[in-house]
Amino acid sequence: MGAAAGRRCDTGRTRQLRQVWKAAPGRQARLGRGGSVAETRTGDAALEGLLERLRSAHGRLDGLRPAVEAGAPWPLAERFGTEPEAHWGPPEVLAHVAEMLPFWLGEAERVLDAPVEPAPFGRTATDQLRIATIERDRTLPIGELFDRIDSDIARYERRLPQLTEVQAARRGLHPTRGEVTVTEAIERFVVSHLEEHVEQLAAALAEGDGPSGATPDGGRR
Repeated sequence: MGAAAGRRCDTGRTRQLRQVWKAAPGRQARLGRGGSVAETRTGDAALEGLLERLRSAHGRLDGLRPAVEAGAPWPLAERFGTEPEAHWGPPEVLAHVAEMLPFWLGEAERVLDAPVEPAPFGRTATDQLRIATIERDRTLPIGELFDRIDSDIARYERRLPQLTEVQAARRGLHPTRGEVTVTEAIERFVVSHLEEHVEQLAAALAEGDGPSGATPDGGRR
């Protein structure tokens, strides 16, 4: 084979490889913890559904923002810890949502990065840092809390589509709920959690006088 013919052959193979690569971006292998060369698909259908629910809950929360801001300053709840009779108003609900969103994203990353499974992660309602953060941040301006929530939802919107099926199936060990996958953790501690607090905030607005009759945190932490 002459040099010119060899170059034409190489060019043809290169073109074919480029076409295959461009035609199937979702089949490009990704390396790292929680993945392998054999892992050929990016994205997870269950997480896509959760992301849609997260966006929907965020939209409902954003729809409440004008009324919440118009009602400020809201009275602070006398009890907002773990007591069954404790009731939260808008300051406590928003302070908690603003701190729990980055917390649970970080805990998901902890599971993804762990060298072994199931990886210990999470917290319980008695976590003192959780309670202290709510106590501190409930005195922030309402607009600041909404803005923090917006920023953290955007982080989920960027991160969740990046996870592969193998990564989404990584297992963590929660102190009370036991062994759960990353997908299950996102559903329980983030999506359902946010949906419950949006309803709680709507109930507080309906009452119009501060703390709602809802039990804090819906058991999600």
